[in-house]
Amino acid sequence: MTTATKYIAFLRGIAPMNPAMQNAKLRGVFEDLGFEHVQSFISSGNIMFESDRTDVAALEAELEAAWPEQLGFTSTTIIRGLNELTDLVAKDPFNGAVYSQKTSLNVTFLKHKPAEAIAQPTGQFYTVPAVYDREICVNIDLTTGKTPDYMIKTERAYGKQITTRSWNTVLRIIKKLESERTPLFHI
Repeated sequence: MTTATKYIAFLRGIAPMNPAMQNAKLRGVFEDLGFEHVQSFISSGNIMFESDRTDVAALEAELEAAWPEQLGFTSTTIIRGLNELTDLVAKDPFNGAVYSQKTSLNVTFLKHKPAEAIAQPTGQFYTVPAVYDREICVNIDLTTGKTPDYMIKTERAYGKQITTRSWNTVLRIIKKLESERTPLFHI
């Protein structure tokens, strides 16, 4: 008997005000493709699901092909397993730093490991406390900059096959994925 893996798909560029990008429609695509226990998490393109398939690149490609066919848009889809997210948290990339009104902690997920080392985008308003194969952790000083400013610089360095989530969102996703398999209210 194969055990299903818990995954999260981070979809890039989801605008919940677009009728084709609403959570119910996003979940429907996952369900049509045969994924199990499909749940959306907040309305910014985070879809949790389970599958006994382990080829993440194939899962991403299947979903990316489905977006224009079923909903009429394209979206870079980056999938991580629950174990990858818990490993990231265990590394303590922010060295115990926490959110405040002046600080935003974010993780940029890269679809692929860069072929070669890329210099990290630098800015006066943020620091990059940790970089891993497919994640960049950034601490943004909100008194002098904003998250979109960082995202623009990161996209210039890495291209568009990336997406950024707040550290709090990542932690909340892990908590949901680790919870018992009970039906959740779709948000």
